[in-house]
Amino acid sequence: MITPTAAAEYLQASQFIDSEHPDIVRLAQTIAGPGVDDLEKAVALYYWVRDDVRYNPYCLTPDPHAFLASSTLAAREGWCVTKAILLAALCRAVGIPARVGFADVRNHLSTERLRSAMKTDIFYFHGYTAIYLEDKWVKATPAFNIELCTKFELLPLEFNGREDSLYHEFDIAGNKHMEYVNDRGEHLDLPFDEMSAVFREHYPAMFNDSAAMPRKADWEQEVNRERGLG
Repeated sequence: MITPTAAAEYLQASQFIDSEHPDIVRLAQTIAGPGVDDLEKAVALYYWVRDDVRYNPYCLTPDPHAFLASSTLAAREGWCVTKAILLAALCRAVGIPARVGFADVRNHLSTERLRSAMKTDIFYFHGYTAIYLEDKWVKATPAFNIELCTKFELLPLEFNGREDSLYHEFDIAGNKHMEYVNDRGEHLDLPFDEMSAVFREHYPAMFNDSAAMPRKADWEQEVNRERGLG
């Protein structure tokens, strides 16, 4: 159980988790309306972020403004880090303590073009949201929307508010899909400088040179083409 002081800290808006932004507040109150408990609110918010904000790894940029929860909400697309930030902001906006966590994972949910840009199969600073519910922290990963999971033949990550929902360990066929290789801990807000240094080291073409990045709109077409979906 966290102290009241700590709980209050995880309820306040911060630089990237801008939970007091009017669009964040308005949406959070719409999704997680009155008359339901925190667990039900958190679950509803999770599924909205998972499925209504489309996953797009080509949103990666060195621009700090792009990491604000309100920016991701306006774009209605993001990737694991920005979607985790958005979920944390929505939770804080309805009075649920939340923070963001990160880990390095080996991930096979990718395309040939993305692998070529990344030069590695390790996703550094894979993001999730830690939400304080029923006197404990539970982890939720709203990154991959249900349509994307269907295309990659993955079972979508479900979240019930009581158990951690972290990653797709296996695909539907039982093949190894994702594994955690390094835990980077949980934070009050995005450690932007630390994350940026890691990205510049491991993804120089993607993070340092925006001209080298594929067009963002190509991601879903790319997936469809590689999966033979038209």
